[in-house]
Amino acid sequence: MIIGVLGCEQVLGFELMIPGQVFGMANLAVAETTFGEMPYDVRMCAPQHAVTTTLEWGAVEIRTPFGLDEVIAADVVIVPGKQDFLAPPSHDVVEVLRAAYRAGARIGAICVGAFTLAASGLLDGRTVTTHWQWADALARRHPDVDVNAAAMFIDDGQILTSAGVAAGLDLCLHLIRQDAGPDLADRTARRLVLPSWREGGQAPYIESSRPEDDSLQEIVGWMEEHALEPLDLRSIAQHASTSVRSLNRHFRARLGTTPLQLLLQIRIDRARRLLESTRLPMDRIAERSGFTSHASFRYHFVRSVGVPPQTYRASYEARP
Repeated sequence: MIIGVLGCEQVLGFELMIPGQVFGMANLAVAETTFGEMPYDVRMCAPQHAVTTTLEWGAVEIRTPFGLDEVIAADVVIVPGKQDFLAPPSHDVVEVLRAAYRAGARIGAICVGAFTLAASGLLDGRTVTTHWQWADALARRHPDVDVNAAAMFIDDGQILTSAGVAAGLDLCLHLIRQDAGPDLADRTARRLVLPSWREGGQAPYIESSRPEDDSLQEIVGWMEEHALEPLDLRSIAQHASTSVRSLNRHFRARLGTTPLQLLLQIRIDRARRLLESTRLPMDRIAERSGFTSHASFRYHFVRSVGVPPQTYRASYEARP
């Protein structure tokens, strides 16, 4: 199976090398147990047979025997992110991606590589993901694309997309699992010292945004200060000197959410910080985060973050 890795200028170097590392390790795992041919032929494909990685993270020039057109011959095409991912890709990149798609290749994007696929029209009508920080930008720029910011990676048939850098590893392991079965995926993951399958999605990593709009900064700040109190829409609207209806409309228009949804996120954020930095029991975490009970806290935490509070603490608490 040919794995074509698309090397655009100012590509993110680590993402460029992920497919070679994962599929190459799968080749080694096969070689250790059989005398058959290695299953994966990884080809880095770049214009003029060379690509320079992004300057901010240590620019290097990489030369390769495979030109951009070699992408069309690949069975699987992997598109890493690049520094200027908000800029339209070159005409040549768009054409080879479309040609590879027409030829039946499966095409996967790592992180903001999804922007390159979206600009090529290959994501229209599909459900995709990308790094949570840029999910809204992808949705705004490409309204025909259904963006799920919570997923670690999404397999939508011929097109696959993944979240941040580490999710690119998950995506490649997923492709091995589908192509060669779970045994090879598990052996590859062990050699990479990685879990073969990560539960949950991006939610534990997402940082909540706060409004830049001056008209909302004061009321959101007040909600943060009073998050331990039993706030409701009426009390929030009263402090903002507006009606409940106007308050809801203003929040939806400016923040894309409601006051109560934002209040819940404020409380979840507080709980996450306490889980990371203290050994308080769960009922105290709930109380100090503004939840009325442990049961309510656990329910909303799982819905928002994707894992139970105890699991989150085990993964993210600060070590002495």
